[in-house]
This record gives sequence, C-alpha cells and structure tokens, in this order.
Amino acid sequence: MPNITLPDGNNLNFPKKVTGLEVAEKISKSLAKQAMVISVDGILKDLDFVIEKDCSVKIFTSKNIEGLETIRHDTAHILAMAVQELFPGTQVTIGPVIENGFYYDFARKEPFTEDDLKKIEEKMREIVDRDEKTKREVWSRDKAIEHFKKKGEFYKAELIESIPKGEEVSIYFHGEWHDLCRGPHLSSTGKIGKFFKLTKVSGAYWRGDSNNEMLQRIYGTSWASQKDLDIHLERIEEAAKRDHRKLGKEMDLFHFREESPGSVFWHEKGWALFQKLINYMRMKQDIAGYKEINTPEVLDRSLWEKSGHWEKFGANMYTSKTPDEKIFAIKPMNCPGCVEVFNQGLKSYKDLPLKMSEFGKVHRYEPSGALHGLLRVRAFTQDDAHIFCTEDQITEECLIVTNLILEIYKDLGFENVILKYSDRPDLRVGDDIVWDKSEAALLKAVKATNLQYTINKGEGAFYGPKIEFVLRDAIGRDWQCGTLQVDFNLPGRLGASYVDKDGAKKVPVMLHRALFGSLERFIGILIENYAGKFPFWISPLQTVVIPISDDFNDYAIKVSDQLKQAGISSIVDLKNQNLNYKIRDHSLAKVPLLLICGKKEVDSNSVTIRRLDSNKQENMDLKTFLKTFSALNKASSI
Repeated sequence: MPNITLPDGNNLNFPKKVTGLEVAEKISKSLAKQAMVISVDGILKDLDFVIEKDCSVKIFTSKNIEGLETIRHDTAHILAMAVQELFPGTQVTIGPVIENGFYYDFARKEPFTEDDLKKIEEKMREIVDRDEKTKREVWSRDKAIEHFKKKGEFYKAELIESIPKGEEVSIYFHGEWHDLCRGPHLSSTGKIGKFFKLTKVSGAYWRGDSNNEMLQRIYGTSWASQKDLDIHLERIEEAAKRDHRKLGKEMDLFHFREESPGSVFWHEKGWALFQKLINYMRMKQDIAGYKEINTPEVLDRSLWEKSGHWEKFGANMYTSKTPDEKIFAIKPMNCPGCVEVFNQGLKSYKDLPLKMSEFGKVHRYEPSGALHGLLRVRAFTQDDAHIFCTEDQITEECLIVTNLILEIYKDLGFENVILKYSDRPDLRVGDDIVWDKSEAALLKAVKATNLQYTINKGEGAFYGPKIEFVLRDAIGRDWQCGTLQVDFNLPGRLGASYVDKDGAKKVPVMLHRALFGSLERFIGILIENYAGKFPFWISPLQTVVIPISDDFNDYAIKVSDQLKQAGISSIVDLKNQNLNYKIRDHSLAKVPLLLICGKKEVDSNSVTIRRLDSNKQENMDLKTFLKTFSALNKASSI
C-alpha cells in the first residue's frame, strides 16, 4: 500500500502497487495526458515504472526541462531507428541529449548528404505516425553482448562490455527496434511530436579518441511545439550571422593558422580591442585595490607537483626537458606563480585582504577537434586575480568580487546574469573538514547576493568550491564566463603564511577570481553579442574620416589628428575609390562613425556624420563633436 508524497506536500494512498501514469491519472486526467516522465525519490523513471513502496513523486510535462530532455532523448532514438531502416548495415553507437537538442553517432562507409538528412526526417515523421509502443527490458550482460554482436552492432557490444559486472543492462524497444539505454523514455513514438529538425552532419571519433575510427555524427533539435522549434531555428540562423569567426574576418580583427593551432594571430584592430578591455579592467581593479603582478610562463615541474596541478592537468600541459634533465611546463594557470609572489617577504594579518591581479598568458592542450575560433583555444590570457584573506573575511570579499563582476558585465551590456554554485568534485585535494568550511563560506556569500542561483553538485575546482557567472546574450544564449573560487588548500601546499594578531603563523585563504575568464573567449562572446557593432567606447576603430575628393585631404587629416588627441581612434581614408565604395567597405567592418568632409565642412569647421546602419547624415560642429563623443568614450561606471 504505497503512500505517495507529492511536491506540494499532499499524499496519495494506493491499495496496491501503482505505475507513474496511474499516479498522474489520480491527480487529473489532463495531467496524465501531458505527463512525459516521473521522478521517484529524485530519480527519473518511465511513466510505466511500478511503484511498490512509500516514496516522493514528481510528474514532468513538456513544460519542464526533464520532460523536454526526454522528448529529445526519444527523438535521438527515432533518428537512429530511421537511419537503420533507410540504410541497412549502418551501426549505431551513442546518442545523447545535448543543450537544445541531441546527436547520434553512426558507423557507415558512405557519407551522409543533405538529401539524406531530408529523407531521414521524413522517415522519423513516419515512425512518429506509427506510434510504436515503447517498453524496457533488463538483460544479462552476456546476453546483451552476444545479441548485439550477432546483429553486427560491434560498437554497441563494446559499450556493453565496458559496463561493470553486476550493473543493470537496460534495453529499450520502440516497436521491434531496440537500443542499449538507461532511459527514461516516453510511452510511445507518437508522444514525441513532429517538432524536430536535423541540423548538420560532422565527423566524430569513436569515444572521442583520435586513435579510434571516425564516425558520422548527425545533430538535431527537438521541441515541445512548432513555435518553440521556429524560435530556435531563427536563433540558429541569427547565430550564424553573428559567428565571431566570420565577423572577425570581415572586421579584420584576427586569424588562425595551422602552424599554431588554437593560438590567435591578432591584427591591429583586434589587438586594439584586446588592449581596450585590459585597460578598462586595469582601471576598475586599481580602483578596487588590486596590485597587478606578472609571473613566468615557464615553471619547474616540482612546483606543479606541489600545487597538485601536475596530477590533475599533467596530460594537458606543454612540457619540455632541458639538457640538464630538468622538466619544465608552460603554465596552464597563474595560481602557483601568484602564491610565489605572496611568499616573498613577511606578511601580517594587517596586510589582508591582499589582492593580486595578473593578465597571465596560459597554455592548455585541447584536442584539435574541440578548437573553435576564439571560444576554444590552446593559448589564452586570463584576467586572473588572487585574494589572500582570513576565514572571517571570505564572505565579505566574495560579495565585493561579485559586485565588481556584475558592474563590469553591466558596463559591457550584460545585465542578465545567473550564478552557479559548484561544490566538491570526486577528484580533489584537501580533507573534508576543510571543504566543509570553504563550501559553507562561499554558499553564504552566494545567498547574500540575493541573485538567482543553481547548484552544480560535484562540479567544483579540484582545490575548492566555486561560483560561475553565466551571461545571457542578445539572442538568448548562455555563456559561462567569470568564476570565483574559495581555496583552503593551495596556499598551504605552497607554504604561504601570515603572522596573526597572536604572533602565530597561519595559512591564508585564497580566493581565485576571473572576471572575463579568458580574454580571447570573452572577445568572441562580445563580437557575437553585438554582431560586431560594439558600443562606441570599446570599438577598436571608432571613426574613419573620408574626404570626398583630394582637395579636402588636408582638412580630413586635421580632423583625424584632433580626434586622436581627444582619445578617439581614427584613420583617414585617402584611397583612390569612390565615396559609396568607401562607405560600404567601412560599414562592413562595423566602424561606428564615418565622418565625411567636403567644402561645406571645411568652411564651417564641421563634419558630416554617417552612423553605422543608418542612411541618415547629420552635420555637427567639430568642437561639439569632440565634446559629445569624448563623453561617450568611456564605460558608464567610470
């Protein structure tokens, strides 16, 4: 006689064992029609899962992320089912849910084409119309391996062989077609709906290992309604227009080369943008009491072993052995070097909190297939800072950092920020007592911000818990950027200490803080957020002065010089091209202001302004122009 506790605290009693669907029907018929999956004591289950004992139950519809992700999971299965019906002999491998969609990897000699994707979509809709019933079976490990080998599904058999003995082997059937899967799934293929779209095909190594066979990965997206699907497809189309790689080329900001994969070749304008962000950050940090330092990029292996990074990151570090047999590593992060600076000279409790910032270049190996423009690189600059403080200062300092981060994001146009709090991971340094203290202190600071936050269990850094700052951009995409981490471990491992009030030596707490995270990645995000049309104060090239003929070159040069003296970046376009061509060229490069100079402007000591994305022109006295745009040439908080 199970007693079911619902999310609102109400209880339902049943005289005998009951399925999730029957629980939903007991609540309301309409809920039963909309139900996708349930959770039993926090674990997701199919609607036909049999409940035999007292438990708490939640019912999820397509309005919940749990329901939507189940739709996507089922759609991935239907994709694989459609592929095998259309292309017999194709092996299926894995097909997980990802953000906003799903993918499935296939082993097939012939490449999938765009026409194939259309055929597969048609077959998927046919399978939805067939409304094939879904059922789950549990097989023995040996039976499952033998079965899939007989079917010629050798990748699937290999997956089952990797399942630890004693673990359940769960097989889901959609009609006759079946796959290894933990579930949960919808009750039939008809429940999926037809609000899906296959988006692209790419290559993918089996199990992500470049030493393994190359497979074909089909990506797709699936939603609860046509409206949601249309909105998402529009967002994909808009994202393609905003792709920072495309805009970076059009705006002449940067490029990449195979000779140094994952490293940015900054052009003049791109580097100007990079430096503007650093100078802005430097000003904000100076006001906030940070002391800027710089540490070596190459450090002895022994320091990385002491810090714990060698064990955690050793496989992704660039190393070199010198003729005297010493092993050095290019730093993957700045933290140990900063502790070494702190360790120089005796520190007192009166020196704390001590805030040290560094724009440190770091290198981390990323697989070539994971590299993605500025968003995923191997060499990048972190806007790091490390705050050495006492335990009593943790919460206050975390709040100060959080407010600084939010102020900076607001200046740069991001006001929709979500916090993610991550606690101890499985692989970590330090004992649980220390972790208890650091987690409690950071969570207290998170709650004190009164901002929306979520908890990511087990996603903290290996030395301490952390907050991640997630920005939402102009087209609704989320980007994880800044981080704040509490570390009771690293300072002690590297011998950091201060003299307390009682004269005793104590180990400081270390707060790791990055606001942009990676400057390279943040610039990529900025480009896409603004579609290259930056706010005037951070635009890498703010003005281009264009004389309408050679007779006015001298005046144009004079105007440009005055702009530069006022701190406004400017060039003069003296190329032998017509005016309309120049306007198109600089508009494509997203220059905010084009200043046209002719006889009228010379006679009145003025400029005619043409703003980006506007066909209108306005004439302004040069003195007024300098005053107006000098005032706009800074962040709102400065």
